[in-house]
Parts: sequence; C-alpha cells; structure tokens
Amino acid sequence: MGGPSGPKDPEPKPLPQESEIEPAPDKSALRISIAAVGDMMIGTDYPHNHLPDDDGVAFLADVAPVLSAADVTFGNLEGVLMEGGEPAKKCSNLNACYLFRSPPRYAQHYRDAGFDVMSLANNHARDFGEEGRDSSAAALNAVGVLASGREGTWSAVMRRDLSVAFINYAVTRNSNMLLDYETAFDTIASFSEEFDIVVVTFHGGAEGIDATHIPFADEEYYGEPRGDVVKFARGAVDAGADLVIGHGPHVVRAMERYNGRLIAYSLGNFATYYGISVAGIKGIAPILTVTLDGNGGFVEGTIVSTVQLRPAGPSIDPRDRALTLIRGLSIEDFGEPGLSFLPDGKILPAARASVVGRK
Repeated sequence: MGGPSGPKDPEPKPLPQESEIEPAPDKSALRISIAAVGDMMIGTDYPHNHLPDDDGVAFLADVAPVLSAADVTFGNLEGVLMEGGEPAKKCSNLNACYLFRSPPRYAQHYRDAGFDVMSLANNHARDFGEEGRDSSAAALNAVGVLASGREGTWSAVMRRDLSVAFINYAVTRNSNMLLDYETAFDTIASFSEEFDIVVVTFHGGAEGIDATHIPFADEEYYGEPRGDVVKFARGAVDAGADLVIGHGPHVVRAMERYNGRLIAYSLGNFATYYGISVAGIKGIAPILTVTLDGNGGFVEGTIVSTVQLRPAGPSIDPRDRALTLIRGLSIEDFGEPGLSFLPDGKILPAARASVVGRK
C-alpha cells in the first residue's frame, strides 16, 4: 500500500572526504635563523664632527660575516640618519651633548654589514624630532633595510616560507609604548594570528654598569619610567611573541627560556663610535643568533662575543666575555633560566623546574 504522495526529502549531501579538507600546513619542521644585536650609532656630526676617519666604511667589517649569515638580522639604531634638522632639545654644554646625528649615507653601511630590520623605538630616535625619525626610516628603506618604531608601525619579512613580523617598543613619546602593557599585549596577540613568527623588541630598563641585574620590578633612569621588563617580556610571550629582544641599558643582561620562547633582556652596546661609553663591560656585547622552528619555538642559539676598542668598530672577542657575562647573569637572576650555555657559544634548551626570578 502506498502512502500519501508528496515531495521527497532532498537527498542529503555527502560529507566531504578527508582528502577534500585543506589541513592547516604543518610548519614545525621548518627552521629560520634570526640574528640580533643591541645599540648602534656610527658616529655623529652634531654638535661637532665625530665621524670615523674612513666615513664609517669599515666600522662593521669585522663582524659582517656573522651578521650576514642569518636569514634575518636585526639591530637598534641610536640617533638619526639626517642632514640638518632641528634638535629636539638644546644642549647647555656642547661638549657634553647627547644628541646623535649621522649622515643618511651611513644607512648603506648597515645594509652592507647584513642588517635587514632596524628599530627606531628608543630615546635617541627622536633626537631631531619626528622629522629625524622619518629621515632615518627613509634612508634605511632606500637601501633595503626595514625600519619602524613610531606608534602603530611594524616591519615584516618573508624568509624560508615563514612570515616574520617585528614590533619594536620603547618608553618614549610617539613610539609603540612599552609602558602600556595591555595595549601592547593585545597588539602582539593580533599579530600572532596573522604571522608565523612574531619578534618583539624593546628599549627599556635602567642604564649603566649598575643595571646588569634585572630587578623584577619597575625601573627608572634619571626619573624617567623605564618599565618592568620581565612583566613586559613574559607578557609578550604569553600574548604570542616567539622571540623577545631587549636593548637600552648599555650593558648586557640575562637571558631566559620562558614557555618555550627565548627572551634576551639586553644585548648591550654593539657598535657605537662616539658619545656612548664603551669602557669596561659597556664595550662587551653579543651577536645573538637564534634558530626557531616554524611554530616559533626555540631550537638553539649562538652567542658570538664582540668587543669595542675605539676608534675601531666591534670585533670578535677571543676571550668570549659577552658569553661569560650573560651565562653568569642568567643563572644569578633566574636560577634555572631554561638554557644551557656551552663553552663554544652555543645555547640549548635545558630543563626548568619553575619560572621564578631573583628577589
């Protein structure tokens, strides 16, 4: 017997086969190397001429082979690349005037040494106002070096089939603001959804030979707030940063591996021809090269120690003093930094029972 006739239910659509569903690409097997250094300034012509005799051509020559070996190389530019301009402040004593201006043609020296990305987020990037920072960015971009640091700016490169973003922070006006932690972390989180690798750099912390140890608290320098760098760096990792690089204290500081990511709290003075002291430990700095997997995890690193002996630029330090300093500070400040520093400069992940810091 037949029932009442009517329209048949539509045939159900077959579920897509597994082969028809595009899986998220697995990038864990990919590797990328990122080299980073601290503060750089190849001389100044303001208020007096203190430029290298050879116009800076050979200033980075000794370290260029190491810098150029990485897939991406980063540095922090102190001062501006500019002709003329108005200084942001007046110097009462022109013989002790800490405003730095190099000729725009010096951008080529950084490119020739192997730099791909530069930070303009620091207290000297605005020595000649925002016009000075814009001039620096234009000079660097013209020779193929990406530069950013003004509020809302960032840089990105593509290497080894991986997209890499650099967001540079500082405590100075009109920069991506380190002190606004929540806004910074929200920004980093959004970038981590768009890019394979997110590198966060910051110019923060106190300065000088008494600032080698991390206080695990807010820092100041001559009354200026310089941030809680551990709060910022670990918060950046929690938000999605894969590598955090610090600079600004003009001395090296500790490193740690936090939630599988490397944090270097200060890479010190790397290449400063004039006006920034390189006496003693202030003239010792690393070239840090880090290998990350395609998901941003820390695989291994290398510290090549350098030393500045004026009037020459940085050279390879046969005594490996930067390595010795960083290894000691990392253990003293963190107890278990989650890293093993080998005598040949290699850095490997190590067991870490807890994430704490020196009090």
